[in-house]
Amino acid sequence: MRFKLNVIIPAFAFFVLFSSYTPKDKVLDKNEVLLKLIMQSLNQGHYQSQIIDNDFSTKVFNHYLQQIDGSKKYLTSKDIEKLGAFKTEIDEQINKGTYEFFKLSEKLMSKRIQEAGVYADEILSKPFDFSKDESIEFDDTKRSYAEGEEAVKEVWRKFLKYRTLFILEDLISKEDEKAKTDKSFKRTPFEELEKKARESVRKSQKEQQNGMAKIDESDWLSIYLNSITTIYDPHTAYFPPEDKENFDIAMSGQLEGIGARLSSKGGYIVVAEIVPGSACWRQGKLKAGDKILKVGQGSEEPIDVTDMRADHAVKYIRGKKGTEVRLTVQQVDGNIITIPIIRDIVVLEETYAKSAVINNQGYINLPKFYADFTGNGGRDCSDDVKNEIEKLKAEGVEGIILDLRNNGGGSLQDVVEMAGLFIKEGPIVQVKAKVGKPRVYSDTDENIYYDGPLVVMVNTYSASASEILAAAMQDYGRAVIVGGSPTTFGKGTVQRAFDLDGFVSEAYNEIKPLGALKLTLQKFYRIDGGATQLKGVTPDVILPDTWSYLNVGEKDQEFPIPWDEIGPLQYDQWGNSVTTQLGGIQQKSAERIRKNEIFKLIDENAKRYKIQQEDTKYPLSIEKYQAKISRINEESRKYDDMLQKLDDMQVSFLKADISKINADEVTKEKMERWKQNLEKDVYINEAIAILDDIK
Repeated sequence: MRFKLNVIIPAFAFFVLFSSYTPKDKVLDKNEVLLKLIMQSLNQGHYQSQIIDNDFSTKVFNHYLQQIDGSKKYLTSKDIEKLGAFKTEIDEQINKGTYEFFKLSEKLMSKRIQEAGVYADEILSKPFDFSKDESIEFDDTKRSYAEGEEAVKEVWRKFLKYRTLFILEDLISKEDEKAKTDKSFKRTPFEELEKKARESVRKSQKEQQNGMAKIDESDWLSIYLNSITTIYDPHTAYFPPEDKENFDIAMSGQLEGIGARLSSKGGYIVVAEIVPGSACWRQGKLKAGDKILKVGQGSEEPIDVTDMRADHAVKYIRGKKGTEVRLTVQQVDGNIITIPIIRDIVVLEETYAKSAVINNQGYINLPKFYADFTGNGGRDCSDDVKNEIEKLKAEGVEGIILDLRNNGGGSLQDVVEMAGLFIKEGPIVQVKAKVGKPRVYSDTDENIYYDGPLVVMVNTYSASASEILAAAMQDYGRAVIVGGSPTTFGKGTVQRAFDLDGFVSEAYNEIKPLGALKLTLQKFYRIDGGATQLKGVTPDVILPDTWSYLNVGEKDQEFPIPWDEIGPLQYDQWGNSVTTQLGGIQQKSAERIRKNEIFKLIDENAKRYKIQQEDTKYPLSIEKYQAKISRINEESRKYDDMLQKLDDMQVSFLKADISKINADEVTKEKMERWKQNLEKDVYINEAIAILDDIK
């Protein structure tokens, strides 16, 4: 039975603000109304209330400074001292609906941005001395704010020198490549290359400066208000009433045209997530954690987007379907590569469940949980997975792998129904609002659509709905959870966006539009009572993974809602529970992993990633910089080709799918490419071995 899952609104009533007033009573200050409305919504509606006191004020102060000048290139220590006078007074200003701290910060930042433009222009007018032995520290927690004007100039000198060095080294490398293939090639003098690199930085710096200069009060206000909402949790956010296009970018965080979600961190634009079915997802090279350094349109000279606002950088990355964008990114290990991506829309078909038979075992890949809430005949992932199971059973498979790796979640109703495909009946998840008892979502269908051996694959980027399904299968002892990371992502909360205009009387239309507020309203709990929030799901079998040693997941966000537990539910373990077999399964898997050379390389690479992530200081002499980049590239190349076709992986398409696959060349090519990737997947290879171990 299909049910429609509605977001449960906590037992509080949003009211029409100032409805008792008439326009003649008072001329309202829009920003005062906005602040009071946001705070009232947060305190009455958010899952976890906050005490607005000096501690809250200090958190807002520190987070806001990180947002406006996280790279410590603008504000001086004296500026911080002036702002610090308000460090424990922001709570009082919030309660009064006033903005003294904010107004001072805006004034100081506007002034410093203008000064930085002058400094940059002056610094970039002269050649840099790249023979000088000096370095730049990129971990801002290891640096202090500059003492005064000369110290700020020095910060900018090093920063601009590094950006010039980055481009210069690339120019030299290209000349080296040409010289290898063309003996008659005449190298460009170093001074000319240096000038070209410096002028490139100067051009992009002017563009960034112009963009920074256009930041108005509403932009700064949005940053300030989000510094308040973030203290509640990282998913609660205020969205200002800008034009529809920019609002959609803010709501989805999606880079239109390539399909990636981004965040800003330490002056860099960082890829937070790859959208399933998108252009970069299909291209395969852009990864979560990559820093976007430059953006180029086809063969045109790329634009440096370092230190650029995310919404400004988006304008360069977006574009018409079919056009090429070239992203120069710094990978987590420090390796710098250029990735060409042909812009496209998200292809929904790429996100749908699909199957294969591997070594007589069934394999189902589910990139996301999708559902049709419109009733217009769209597809639901639970129905699709059910169909794939039936096709696999017809093939006579001995077991099934359900692959939820990199699945960021989606439709909760389909999680419940999908879990019901593998058990007789029973509770699947508990959903708790701010007040009241948890609501239990259960499978009420007594039919079991598949009762054979089952493995569920997860990794660091399996989140939300994926974690609920994995947790339920683990609690029932129905499946072995196999993960390429110590835990899944750990996002166990539910959000809903509210249009703030709806809470203000029509008598005050002159202060509209006010924007929107996304609130965290609910929390997920496993049937054993533990939250999936923060801790995620710990796999039964943990495999070496590239991200094993890195800080990734909900626990590494700022101000996450903590883990807790509620009462467990009554449920019956699966008749042939894998829980009793886990000791033997884990022992056999550990022995295979110990002997597997690919897993050894993956673990080595993961440790290298961790070391490189902590290596935050870069030399500014060209000789030492080239040596460092060369070392990073050389180390990276060792792991480039570690995933090769595995001899014991026999992958075949389902008989029921052959005619559809061969219907056109595009589909055939896509499926062949997918098959080739499966044949290289050492994680699936181990999952198949684990299926064989289940009795």
